[in-house]
Amino acid sequence: MTLLWVAIAILLLPALWLLVSPLRNAKSLHDQQYTFEANDTSAEQNVAIFKRRLASLEAARERGDIDPARFEEDRLELERSLLEDTAVLERRPLKPASAGRLVVPFVMVAMVAVSVIWYQQQGAEGDLVLLAVQQEVQNDPEGSLAMYIERMEEQAERQPDNPNVWSALFPVYRETGQMPKAVAALERLMEIEGRIPPLLAQLAQIRFFMAERELTDEVQALVDETLEQDPRQPTVLGLLGIHAFDDGDYEQAIDHWRRAIANIEDPNTVSSLRDGIQVAQQRMGIEPEETVAEGNGVRVRVSLDEALADRVDDDASVFITARDTEGELPPLAVVRAQVSELPMTVVLDDSAAMSPQAQISQVQEARLVVRVSPTGEAMPQPGDLFGDLESVSVGPISDDEAAEVVINRVFE
Repeated sequence: MTLLWVAIAILLLPALWLLVSPLRNAKSLHDQQYTFEANDTSAEQNVAIFKRRLASLEAARERGDIDPARFEEDRLELERSLLEDTAVLERRPLKPASAGRLVVPFVMVAMVAVSVIWYQQQGAEGDLVLLAVQQEVQNDPEGSLAMYIERMEEQAERQPDNPNVWSALFPVYRETGQMPKAVAALERLMEIEGRIPPLLAQLAQIRFFMAERELTDEVQALVDETLEQDPRQPTVLGLLGIHAFDDGDYEQAIDHWRRAIANIEDPNTVSSLRDGIQVAQQRMGIEPEETVAEGNGVRVRVSLDEALADRVDDDASVFITARDTEGELPPLAVVRAQVSELPMTVVLDDSAAMSPQAQISQVQEARLVVRVSPTGEAMPQPGDLFGDLESVSVGPISDDEAAEVVINRVFE
């Protein structure tokens, strides 16, 4: 935190310098203005112009070009114009060059105070404290999950309106079996963030397991509220799949889990749901997906161009995707790996499908896209590396042949 305040002070120094710098030039500017006003001949010029125009009017009257009434009217207009010009030229006496110097320190103090107060209200000081707590527990030889929870609970009392406190607390409460506390933390987070689908889904899941995997009225209400906002919410779909499986409705369970897989990025969760699908298929007396998937597909060998190897870390995510050549369907198959596994050979078949409505066995040709994401984001980001093949035949998978994709470009 000390480093943070030092950084804020360094940022304030240029602003304070800009407030003080005009005072250094105040004396020279005052002298220049005084000299200008002392030598200003605007008034004399205006009077000379007035006299010339008045003389012209008098000559016109003597020639009979204008009558006396018109003469008086034009003369009054000239006098009024002279008075207006003279009034504009009237200046207040110049103040001393030192005038207002005492105000500057007060302005400087006010600016610093407003900046500090604004940062305390709108800045991320609280989040930096949370980061410091996490690092302190990790570096403590006696650090433990219990110590982490205790420190975070202290921060919850100090920062009750910081959503990141509750976002950190409710998962560890859930993992340690403190379900009532997990519910309370999640409900507090929803008070701050709103009743958004991801939080509603988490609350529904916790209450579902607290009710011993029963779809109670309370859980059903949370499920309905979630699906009304997001019909593809994977956590709720996974929950519904578990409930259908427990009731023996394996076909419904498989449908829910497949829809959930289409919207999940975590490979571990996807693997768990696929295992559940296989068990459900076995219970139904049909061949599991792993065996069924040994049909049409594409074997792909992926490598990284050596010229780009130093641009990514070994733990960066690699997305190997097959798409239809027309680009009309969702991804037909997706395999996720890491840069440390390259070069590697993978099989893209129906077991890697994200949705039963879009599988690689449904097409004769596919476009292969391989992308390296340092952040692990599913959507392409500037700076990602990628390579592709526009058209690859889909058919029986052979151990002897593999489509070669080299990651050799940078996504702009």
